[in-house]
Amino acid sequence: MGFSVGTVRQWHWVSSAICLAAMLLFAITGITLNHAAEISAEPRVVSREITVPAPLLAHWLPETERQLPANLVQWLAEEHQIQVPRRHSGEWDSGEFYLAMPRPGGDAWLSLDTDSGELIYEDTDRGWIAYLNDLHKGRDSGPVWKWFLDIFAAACVVFCLTGFWLLWQQSPRRPSTWPLTALGIVIPLVIALVFIH
Repeated sequence: MGFSVGTVRQWHWVSSAICLAAMLLFAITGITLNHAAEISAEPRVVSREITVPAPLLAHWLPETERQLPANLVQWLAEEHQIQVPRRHSGEWDSGEFYLAMPRPGGDAWLSLDTDSGELIYEDTDRGWIAYLNDLHKGRDSGPVWKWFLDIFAAACVVFCLTGFWLLWQQSPRRPSTWPLTALGIVIPLVIALVFIH
């Protein structure tokens, strides 16, 4: 029994250490998401209209390729500080190429007329609170962050289950254990049944 308790305690503290930073982040962003309407934020919008030199579009096959040519991506970054992630694919509509580039806390898009070379770009940054809120929701955060969320959730499950097991072991010496545990279940249940319509 001593070994079992020691093993569970070890799993409990290791899982709590893994969860600590992310749990704080998710608790804080839970509050900011719950009060999103009350937290004012002024989005910063940057718009640009550019004419792309014809040589940059010379070998690009209209309406068949869904990504901007590498030389055009490099030119946009160097000449206009427009960063185009390679993982994003665009859409074609009557000779016009449209590329959406959503990200946590912001959004960007560009539209390119392949005949005239006219490129319109817009970038919206909604601030760091929106960035953290989007990380909380996993919005446009990419596959690595989604894997992190899954691992974090699994560590939280281990933390909770080992905590429950430790409560079970300590409950004979602490009579308030089960009333408090029951309260933690009953309060959200009553709120959900009575106050959420």
